[in-house]
Amino acid sequence: MKTGSSPQISTTAAQLRRKDRSMDGISSRHAYVRASASDAAESGGVSCNNSSPASLLPVLTAVAFAGCGAFSFGYHLGVVNGPLEAIAADLGFAGNTALQGAIVSSSLAGAAVGSLGGAGLADNVGRRKAFLIDAVPLLAGALLCASATGLSTMLLGRALVGIGIGLSSALVPLYISEIAPTKLRGTLGSINQLLICVGILAALIVNVGIPAQAWRSMFVISAVPAVLLALGMLSVCPESPTWLALTGQRTAAETTAVKLWGPDGVSQLGSDKSDGGARSEPSWGEVLSSRGAQIGVIVFILQQFSGINAIVYFSSSVFAKAGVASGALASAAVGVVNVLGTIVAGGLMDKAGRKQLMTISFTGMGVAMLTMALGLALPALATFSGPIALIGTLAYILAFAFGAGPVPGLLVPEITAAKVRGRAVALAMGSHWVCNFFIGQMFLAAVNAVGVATCYLFFAAVCAVAVFFVNKVVVETKGRSLEDIERAMAAM
Repeated sequence: MKTGSSPQISTTAAQLRRKDRSMDGISSRHAYVRASASDAAESGGVSCNNSSPASLLPVLTAVAFAGCGAFSFGYHLGVVNGPLEAIAADLGFAGNTALQGAIVSSSLAGAAVGSLGGAGLADNVGRRKAFLIDAVPLLAGALLCASATGLSTMLLGRALVGIGIGLSSALVPLYISEIAPTKLRGTLGSINQLLICVGILAALIVNVGIPAQAWRSMFVISAVPAVLLALGMLSVCPESPTWLALTGQRTAAETTAVKLWGPDGVSQLGSDKSDGGARSEPSWGEVLSSRGAQIGVIVFILQQFSGINAIVYFSSSVFAKAGVASGALASAAVGVVNVLGTIVAGGLMDKAGRKQLMTISFTGMGVAMLTMALGLALPALATFSGPIALIGTLAYILAFAFGAGPVPGLLVPEITAAKVRGRAVALAMGSHWVCNFFIGQMFLAAVNAVGVATCYLFFAAVCAVAVFFVNKVVVETKGRSLEDIERAMAAM
């Protein structure tokens, strides 16, 4: 009689085979995790365990330390304004407005050099090492300013600080966009702009709380965030998993991604784009031809020519016309509104989306500018020009903080391909600093030539162009992985 297996025996054997394969898979995954641990040092001392969801603590810690660069950005922009005359008196150029202006503008020039000159830094040495390099001019510049006994030393210190904040302006949004989980990238990305605003506000508080004659102490304080930035990057902050993957360190990249983002970290990281060989640096021709880089540069140009610097520079005179005599109080009001608006924007970034926030923001800014221009130009409104300017200024700052302020720095690293991202962000921030410097130098001449009302009408028109551009050209990035956004941009 021919013998054969019963259906029950066949089923049992099949189940045992499946169990063996399952156990083999588990063993392989355990072996992968053990192997990945050996690469943790390269990724910033990060280890992982696939079996449990990731804590947000490593991400928040890294964002906090990187944010020291953004805080320095804001603090150095604002700290010199209060004690400028005392500095001039102590260093021997009291009453020379040209040299006092050079103290302010030298940092802006340095920032343009830093953002453009460090274009390939983050791509060449990695984000963490780039931050460590950034901390050097931030610290050295602060200490030179604090110990200056003459104009040349002060100018050198301010230029070094400018290079540092120029590097920070590109590195901070780039790094945060690459370590933040997709669902929180907008909220965490807005922290960059928030800390810039907090830095400016902190500088104001220091100006009020410390006598102008003790200006050296103000610069010593500015060394603290530079030290914290360096210590954080040396000790606890991970390398960007995107940069690790791009440079062929896939195992370290996946280890870091799982630690930062949990079990689905590898899928959020995306496919391996490295070719396994030596990585070639993107040429500036590739960067300039990148649609994401082009959009980023245009968005920053529109941001700067929408009038934000003119509003900030002249807020004290606007408030004085409205009956508020204290320049410090005027600056405090602008600073507080800016911070509060940025906090609200951060909470909405991953709900409303980048396009909607920028559309609402530029629309509000345009309406505020138009209202202030009419208040200055129409004789029937002359009696109310002071209150209109006061309310219009605060409304403009609030609208700016709602989208046009925080979104561009977040958007540029999101919409640029990984290969050119470092240089694209640097190019966009370089355009920001060049426009900032240009407007600061030309606005007074424009006011003298055509009047404040006409300048405000120009800014309102730029806001209208920005609304059209954002709605027609900018892609929505809310809730999408960087790889998904890169595919969408390539299809445009």
